[in-house]
Amino acid sequence: MDFKNNQSIYLQITHYFHQGILKEEWKANDKIPSVRALAVDFEVNPNTVMRSYTKLQEQGVIYNKRGLGNFISEGAKQVVAKQMREDFLQSDLPEFFQTMSVLGIEVKDLEVYYSQWKGEKEV
Repeated sequence: MDFKNNQSIYLQITHYFHQGILKEEWKANDKIPSVRALAVDFEVNPNTVMRSYTKLQEQGVIYNKRGLGNFISEGAKQVVAKQMREDFLQSDLPEFFQTMSVLGIEVKDLEVYYSQWKGEKEV
């Protein structure tokens, strides 16, 4: 995984799980990798992964079965979708609109770019 400098690694790992859940790579009651296995895969400190797992548990996205590992919670997809939508609307969208304003991009212009992007993704 390529980490960005503008956000904590543990939050990027959390986002990785959010994306996987929304894409249905993991579904309710699926077992997720152990802390150690994921730390090795991502080449990070196990404490960083543990911090991500703690945050996911606090969000109600995963649960732990003692001695068996961590699993995706029932309703995790809905929880993640709601949280990511709120984050996007509160943080990303205002910044996006500010950039649009500075660059003189109109909302109607976005329709063309979005259609092109969507067409590329469907190939």
